[in-house]
Amino acid sequence: MTFLSIICVLVLEQIKALPARRIALWQAHYAEFLERQFNGGERQHGTTAWVLGVALPALLILLLHGAVDAVHPVPGFIVAVAVLYLTMGLRQFSHFFTDIQMALRMGEIERARRLLEEWRGQSAARLNSTEIARLAIEQGIVATHRHVFAPLLWFIVLGPAGAVLYRLSLGVMQCWGATIAPDADKPLAANSFARFAQQAFQVLDWLPARLTAVTFAIVGDFEDAIYCWRTQASQWAQAVPAEQGADMASGILLSSAAGALGVRLGLPLPDETGFDARPELGLGDDADIEHMQSAVGLVWRALVLCLLLLALLTVASWVGP
Repeated sequence: MTFLSIICVLVLEQIKALPARRIALWQAHYAEFLERQFNGGERQHGTTAWVLGVALPALLILLLHGAVDAVHPVPGFIVAVAVLYLTMGLRQFSHFFTDIQMALRMGEIERARRLLEEWRGQSAARLNSTEIARLAIEQGIVATHRHVFAPLLWFIVLGPAGAVLYRLSLGVMQCWGATIAPDADKPLAANSFARFAQQAFQVLDWLPARLTAVTFAIVGDFEDAIYCWRTQASQWAQAVPAEQGADMASGILLSSAAGALGVRLGLPLPDETGFDARPELGLGDDADIEHMQSAVGLVWRALVLCLLLLALLTVASWVGP
């Protein structure tokens, strides 16, 4: 039923995607509620909030799905589809990428900047068309992993509970990390509440990020993707501020995707203080509209490959002894 559930959700999302802003707003309110209730400025408070707000709901979904599936497979299938539909969303962010691509193609730089600012939550006022395309590709690659590939993997491993565990963990990590991100002007105790959530998400994302990167390499330029992964990924987490979403996982994803596409990502960007010194990721040409379209193709090829492998495993389980 796992493969059928995924196909149903992909079809449902193409017909009617959930509103991204509403999902993001709900996640933010939920994470803020947990923070208000438990944040006493210490690590154990953040651990308690994560266990009750992330692990416990996932456990309840696991028990619910197991109970209804034991009664009859059809209710279990419905629960699985409903949960995955709420936690996985390619169309929840793809409209930003498509609209930015269209704006750049029509020469509407200001509109492309506004769309990128809305998507990333950071100023894009000084960016040119190449920098906009580059950032859109970066944002799209990471978002695709976190909204599609990683939830799918955890859904395959733990069923609906796995998808819930990953997406709730991502939501609280982003919210708590944004509100109490590491800062030289804040005491360490003020940052301790988010520490466990950040570490828990890194553990949950360790394997999915690497599997997504390998998939990008397989469906793109394999040799360049692996080379960029090995030589450039670690530089990303070391050089880019954590509040901009930099970590080892995002470095692996972006370097692998850049190598697979034959495009240069990263690189310094103008900001309010001058230039944001970011390391170079990938090989080849500067990003442009055509590379944005190539990134779309890379993502779809990777998704199709994953579905084919899952279909083969499903068929093998049906015909096996």
